Amino acid sequence: MPHDVISTCPVCAGELAVTRLHCRQCGTTLEGEFSVGRFGRLTKEQLILLESFLRSRGNLRDMERELGISYPTVRGRVEALVRALGFGPRDGSDESDDETTAGSAADAAAARQQILERLSRGEIGAEEASTAIRSLGRTER
Repeated sequence: MPHDVISTCPVCAGELAVTRLHCRQCGTTLEGEFSVGRFGRLTKEQLILLESFLRSRGNLRDMERELGISYPTVRGRVEALVRALGFGPRDGSDESDDETTAGSAADAAAARQQILERLSRGEIGAEEASTAIRSLGRTER
C-alpha cells in the first residue's frame, strides 16, 4: 500500500527531494531531483484546512463550524496557508498599517497555536516546535 510522500526531513526538518519516480504500469523509472510542488509541502493540518476551504467554497463561517474552531483561528490559519503556498500578503489591500500589524499578530498567534497543537499530538518534537516558533518571530518583525 503506497504511503503519502513526506517533504520534511524527520531528522533536521530540512526539505526533502524526490530522487526517483517509477511507473508501475510500464516499468519506466526516472532518476534525478524532483520537487514535490507547493501542495506536497503542506502539513496534514494545512491539507485538511485546504480541503475544508474547498468544500465550503471559501466560506470561513462554514469552515468554522466544520472544523470546530473560532472564526479568528480559521482566518489566521487560512492566511498562514496562503503564505505557506508562497502567495504572500495581499497586494493593494485597503487595510491601514495598524490593521495589518494586528492581522499579522493574529496570524502569528494562530500559527504558534497550530505548532503547539502538533507538538501536543506528537507529530513534531520539541526542538522542531521551538525552531518553528522562533522562525515565526523572525518573519513577523
